[in-house]
Amino acid sequence: MTTAAFPTDIVPSGPAWRSLLWIAPATLAWTMLIYWQPAISASGVPSAAARLMTYGLIGLGLSLALERADLTPGQRRATWLLVMVPFTLWFAVAWSAAINGVFHADTSPLPVLPLAIFLPAIIGAPLLLRSKRMGQVLDAMPAAWLIALQAYRVVGSVFLVAGLRGALPGVFALPAGIGDVLTGLFAAPAAIALATSGAQGRRAAIAWNIFGLADFAVAITLGLITSAGPFQLIVPNVPSIGAGVYPNVLTPAFVVPSSILLHALSLRQIFRRRGLAAARP
Repeated sequence: MTTAAFPTDIVPSGPAWRSLLWIAPATLAWTMLIYWQPAISASGVPSAAARLMTYGLIGLGLSLALERADLTPGQRRATWLLVMVPFTLWFAVAWSAAINGVFHADTSPLPVLPLAIFLPAIIGAPLLLRSKRMGQVLDAMPAAWLIALQAYRVVGSVFLVAGLRGALPGVFALPAGIGDVLTGLFAAPAAIALATSGAQGRRAAIAWNIFGLADFAVAITLGLITSAGPFQLIVPNVPSIGAGVYPNVLTPAFVVPSSILLHALSLRQIFRRRGLAAARP
């Protein structure tokens, strides 16, 4: 992929592209390792570690942003708890439900997994996007943080590998895995561009967010139409992600909606700062 493939006004700067020199080889090495040693992915340890690390980084990032915000200690503590308590409960319920097979396609007549994907985003997005306190936190937080955090999306290479090995339907695994890996790979360049390249970096960050959301739109659609249930249009030879098997089901049940909310917050932060900059004399 070259910069000539994109409009020049959204192409990240040279320093941003150079971050790929270490991210891309590391991602390739990890992908090759789990392809040659499928027991690593089957153990569930890498996916569990990635999700726990992401949860911890979100909590730490929120705490650091609140320290920068013009709030009293009591307001900071209340805001942190107001965000992290529901987030922790959601995380725990999703994980417990996945382990106990709640998301299996034959467990309930209700579309449990689609509900787990869409309800948190439908409920959480308006609350986070309209909250004045969250606006204060976003103003205090470096804009690159919310983008760089989603470098964890390179873990989506497990779906790419599963598709290549025939463990997941290729029609789902290849587009979803490639989209996730690209989103994770370009998180660092987009974050660096946003931090260093002014309006051009802002456009690159917006383009990255749109690509990341489009990746989810494609993956969710393909997951629904290849999984047993009312939305199935394709019956693959192997069970798809919607079969609800732990640990892979935690990706649509928790990672996808939480990542959608991170995209929404990132876009709110970018447009909010552009508006504040335009309002300054």
